[in-house]
Parts: sequence; structure tokens; C-alpha cells
Amino acid sequence: MLPLAIPLNDDTVSPGFLGFGVFLALAVATVFLVRSMNKQMKKIQAPREADLKQQEWERAQAARAAADKPADDA
Repeated sequence: MLPLAIPLNDDTVSPGFLGFGVFLALAVATVFLVRSMNKQMKKIQAPREADLKQQEWERAQAARAAADKPADDA
């Protein structure tokens, strides 16, 4: 076995430029993903409370009309 030229310890081992580059790339990708997500969230049209109540009322009226309508016997 060949002895190591520099002994490894906490002072000599570091992530270096490669580790910094990977960290920087992940940070930039995260920023772009968050910006894209915000754009997509702004496009969403959430129904308002009044719209939901109107739809519920219309469904109740349709169900009541269907129940009141006599069935045709063929």
C-alpha cells in the first residue's frame, strides 16, 4: 500500500469548487421552480363562496323539479 501524501482530517478535507458549484446550481434551480410555481398559482381561479352557494341552489332546484315531474309509463 502507498501512504497518502497528505493525511486526511477535518482541516484538509472540504467540498471544494465542485461542492460549491452543485450547491449553487441547486439554489438557482430552486429559485426558478418557485417563480414558475407562483405563476401557475396565479392562474388558478378558485370559486367564490357566492358561486358555490348558487351551484348548490341550482342543484337543489333541479332535484326538486325532477322529483315533482311525473314519470311516464310506457
